[in-house]
Amino acid sequence: MTRENVASGRARLAVEHSGSASGAPVLMIHAGVTDRRSWAPLVDRLGTAVHSIRYDTRGYGETEYDAEDGWSPVSDAVAVLDALAVDRAIVIGCSMGGRAAINLALAHPDRVRALVLIAPAIGGAPAAELDPIVAELDRRIDAADARGDLDEVNRLEAEVWLDGPGHADRAAPGARALFLDMNGRALAAPDPGAEASIDEAWPRLAEITVPALVLIGDLDLAHVRRNAHHIATSLPDAELVELGDVAHLPHLEEHPETLTAIVQFVTTHAAPA
Repeated sequence: MTRENVASGRARLAVEHSGSASGAPVLMIHAGVTDRRSWAPLVDRLGTAVHSIRYDTRGYGETEYDAEDGWSPVSDAVAVLDALAVDRAIVIGCSMGGRAAINLALAHPDRVRALVLIAPAIGGAPAAELDPIVAELDRRIDAADARGDLDEVNRLEAEVWLDGPGHADRAAPGARALFLDMNGRALAAPDPGAEASIDEAWPRLAEITVPALVLIGDLDLAHVRRNAHHIATSLPDAELVELGDVAHLPHLEEHPETLTAIVQFVTTHAAPA
């Protein structure tokens, strides 16, 4: 395993990569409540045949940065690929990382070999209508944040994103401890600045022609599930896998069906195009 820092604008991105440098590159972009450590179960399952690359985005993990308005998650991803001399990668993104992966495929289609999108966010999606359980959790998160109780914010966000709303304490202790550490760091991190404005991806999905795998848990939020279905049916070459008894972060939980589906997809598309 190799660790290094990659410069991108005013950020020094903490990058970790392992496996075979001559194997198919697999770039992993984490969710907005985790950091690069969330990919460890998947990296283990992929083994040494591929070149697994993961990094902490701005505001997460060990990445260092100065506030910079107009920074771009897409430019940061390209900086990581360039630093490791990767021309095209299979790109895996979860949630916020899924949005970055989609935007990368739209802005730089020559850099993306295939996509794996886990509970992806997407720019331009219709506004979410929260059910009563989620609305109450959201209210309690806002109240805890207003009084500066980040530990309570973290605990409540674990129910929303790790356990699934209404399923508090469902996830295993190891996954919970790691989530609380990753998200706790993010909650306390300085603001990296406003992201650059880009075209909304929602109406442009048909432009992405690479193979894609979309995964969504049955305990995830209703609007996230709706968006995943829209993405899977709008991409020209996509497969949707619905996952049982898991919420927003199935890879973090070492969900067997999730890891198997991703490994099979990566193996299928690892050969040079």
